[in-house]
Amino acid sequence: MIPKYREKFNKDFSEQKYEEFKQKIRFKSQSDFSFRVSESPIFLPNSFNNKLKEVSEYLIEEIKSIPNEILNRAIPDSHRVPHDFENPHFLLFDFGICKNESGEVVPQLIELQAFPSLFSFMEIQKESYIEIYPFLKELNNSIPKETYIHKLKNVLLGEENPENVILLEIFPNKQKTNIDFKITEQFLEISTVCITKVIKKGRKLFYEKDGKKIPIHRIYNRVIFEELDKYKNLSLNFSFNDDLDVTWITHPNWFYKISKFILPLLNHSYIPKTYYAHQFPESENVQDFVLKPLFSFAGRGVNLNPKQKDLDQIINKSEYILQKRVTYNSLFKDIHGNYSKAELRMMFLWDEKDENPEWIMNLVRMTKSEFANMNFVNDEVRWVGCSYAFFE
Repeated sequence: MIPKYREKFNKDFSEQKYEEFKQKIRFKSQSDFSFRVSESPIFLPNSFNNKLKEVSEYLIEEIKSIPNEILNRAIPDSHRVPHDFENPHFLLFDFGICKNESGEVVPQLIELQAFPSLFSFMEIQKESYIEIYPFLKELNNSIPKETYIHKLKNVLLGEENPENVILLEIFPNKQKTNIDFKITEQFLEISTVCITKVIKKGRKLFYEKDGKKIPIHRIYNRVIFEELDKYKNLSLNFSFNDDLDVTWITHPNWFYKISKFILPLLNHSYIPKTYYAHQFPESENVQDFVLKPLFSFAGRGVNLNPKQKDLDQIINKSEYILQKRVTYNSLFKDIHGNYSKAELRMMFLWDEKDENPEWIMNLVRMTKSEFANMNFVNDEVRWVGCSYAFFE
């Protein structure tokens, strides 16, 4: 979208540099990744940046104004966790990069969530792009790495000793995002703990380290209930429903409260019209919409081309939404003259002391297919996978 930078990057690109780029990430993380990283970043003009800021400010104000009694309806009773927080510690807004009817490039909100993303990994990916392609320094207007890590520490550690803070996940070594866990351990000097290894005594939780039981005061939660529910015979020493003497970062209830559940409540030109499936009006055509389960993660259960019979077959329609279909535009030219589409995730941290969250990082998913999800990436196709946006 900024031709001079695209032309410069494509001219400088080589397969050798791509391999060096991946090796840098592996060396910095002391780990490997199980998802594809894109050969190329994307370059976005200030005009697009201003649109992102406009719609994000709208979203934040709307989120702050929705009454708790409405948000609380989203939480299944079986997954309701005590001691909720006033605000989430993370906000993520996913925008397709599209064109409107006038041919103007605009963001279109696809999803939003109050759950952590690859906050640590993306700092390393951005840094590695710049080290391989030094001209990117002139586009790097992000905060310095030391400041970035300091902000992560403020939110994730609070006033706690790192030893008493854990990253919690289900079998973390098997997760595709494990590389992010490894970098988080480096940045924050905390431990990643499998949910099966947590010990409960009364209201307190512990984990074992070097043969000692260490008290857990603060949990950087990466557990998705949808995934946890698949493990029917998983033996745990505690339940999320327990009254525990810990602080959740972020509180698990927010996974449900800020989700596709609130999309029908929003009204903005950069937000596609969305209905709860049980309230879908007869005046609309189902085929103009995408059918999505309310609380699926990583694109599971999404029907890109629903028919009326698909809607009619759903027993509990209140657990689905229909979102107006948008078209991602192929705007990002690769070295062969082909074009990729992209979805941009704006990643916010919300420090407990602050009135509003802060946009601190972005993540881009590049694709040449219908799906922007990184689970649907062909490793033989170029300019696809996890990427980063540099702004003019």
